[in-house]
Amino acid sequence: MPDAKPAFRRILLKLSGEALMGEDAYGINPAMIDRIVAEIKEVSAMGVQIGVVIGGGNIFRGIAPSAVGMDRATADYMGMLATIMNALALGDALRRAGVPARVQSALRVDAVAEPYIRGRALRHLEEGKVVIFAAGTGNPFFTTDTGAALRGREINADLVLKATKVDGVYTADPMKDPTATRYASLTFDEAIVKNLKVMDATALALCRDQQLRLNVFSIFKPGALRRVVLGEDEGTTVVC
Repeated sequence: MPDAKPAFRRILLKLSGEALMGEDAYGINPAMIDRIVAEIKEVSAMGVQIGVVIGGGNIFRGIAPSAVGMDRATADYMGMLATIMNALALGDALRRAGVPARVQSALRVDAVAEPYIRGRALRHLEEGKVVIFAAGTGNPFFTTDTGAALRGREINADLVLKATKVDGVYTADPMKDPTATRYASLTFDEAIVKNLKVMDATALALCRDQQLRLNVFSIFKPGALRRVVLGEDEGTTVVC
């Protein structure tokens, strides 16, 4: 439907680093990043303003054995550096596809990315640029899920989307339990009490307290991002 109207004006998309791996053991799979870019481009062309928070698991996984016994804060900073690498790769792929993009980092790496400045990020979004937020919150002991909730609230997103390998939140692991059923919707309190692993507890509590709508969907399902943005029954919606 070319004339379909999006249900949301501004979104924050949380991508795990693992999403960039595709079927590879680690690193960035070129075909997978091109698929993700195509999904983002389609939604951006609808006039939706898009912020992206990206994880670093696809890179950090390769060096994780070396981090055994390492100070937690040091390991977390290494993970933040991995997210910067992913953000640069995604930004480059978007620009090659004709989508204007900017990378902002919570850690200062001025040679390759802008520092995170909220007002500048809002201006980029209003100009139609995709803004990729790297390095999480810039602090150790916080996940990129929490970074996504924080940035989503800061940019006044209408919806935070968490891209996963499954098409929503299920009553049990659908890979192990064939009787598992998908929740069409949940409350934040239900997700926390039932320990459904939607996001980490800090991120969920922040979304709940700030009344920030959340949708969990599969980035591997073609067209899923577009369907969520159009307000269709895709993934699992988590609300207050």
